[in-house]
Amino acid sequence: MQMRVIAGTEVHPVGLGCMNLSWAYGTPPSAEDGARLLGHALDIGCNHLDTARIYGAGKNEALIGETLKGRRQDFFLASKCGIVVEGAKRGVDCSPAALMEALDTSLSLLQTDHIDLYYMHRFDPKVPVADSVGALARAIEAGKIRAYGVSEWSAAHIREAHAVHPVGAAQPEYSLWTRNVELGVRETCADLGIPLVAFSPLGRGALGGVLRDPSTLEESDLRTKMPRFNADNWPHNLKVIERFEALARDNGFTPAQLALRWVLEQGDHCHVIPGTTSIAHLEDNMAAAGLPVTPEVIAEAGRIVNHGTIHGHRYHDAIRPTIDTEEFA
Repeated sequence: MQMRVIAGTEVHPVGLGCMNLSWAYGTPPSAEDGARLLGHALDIGCNHLDTARIYGAGKNEALIGETLKGRRQDFFLASKCGIVVEGAKRGVDCSPAALMEALDTSLSLLQTDHIDLYYMHRFDPKVPVADSVGALARAIEAGKIRAYGVSEWSAAHIREAHAVHPVGAAQPEYSLWTRNVELGVRETCADLGIPLVAFSPLGRGALGGVLRDPSTLEESDLRTKMPRFNADNWPHNLKVIERFEALARDNGFTPAQLALRWVLEQGDHCHVIPGTTSIAHLEDNMAAAGLPVTPEVIAEAGRIVNHGTIHGHRYHDAIRPTIDTEEFA
């Protein structure tokens, strides 16, 4: 599979989501182990790294900055802003002042003079789209960012933003078991020439061929609060996943590789940014783009795992109101 383009830069279609090097899925690895994985990613051609201010309250950006400051020219750097969880502040703030303050902090933590792609992490209904996009357009003019993006925005709001200033990329959750973008975002991105960067393309690890019992997850793991992993839904979902795993292995893929390849096959504008703390899994993920696969296998994977065959919502009730991406009825 050839390289794909984001904001004028050729990147490997399989990037690296860096979140769980610092936060979210239980105890993160040590800074030394995280640095080792980041360096190895660049060494094997993974040149698209994705982070955010919220990941470890800045620790993830700081890890990337300290580890890779001498190799800044070797990778395409994406970060995000807009979700606020500092001190007494909680919520989404994409006001121009908040965006600019967050950007300057991220540049400092990342030890760089520019970020290649800077996302608004969630849609902020309190702020006119033109105001938020206008602020980021000025940051582009100032050279602080090369392009801006949006994460978990609806098709309508993506179009609204794009009319103010071209959107560099959209980052929704997209995987075999999360298909919300097929309600409008995927086609909107294709129509407008916007790269679609899929986060959690392995179903938050469910499609990776490793997880069997979510009750063994650490209490701090975000998945313990996600309905698809609870005791009511997981037994059903695991049976579906096991059918998918058999399909993958019968066709020479690991489950993770087939899950990633399925997303990449949904359009030339699609990219994936799976996260991992394992060098072995990193290498396995990167290899997915180069393996031969037939349309029949891709179609069968989609028939086995999809929104209709999986039980449970992707988020718990408290998070759902912050998601702008279209919902299934």
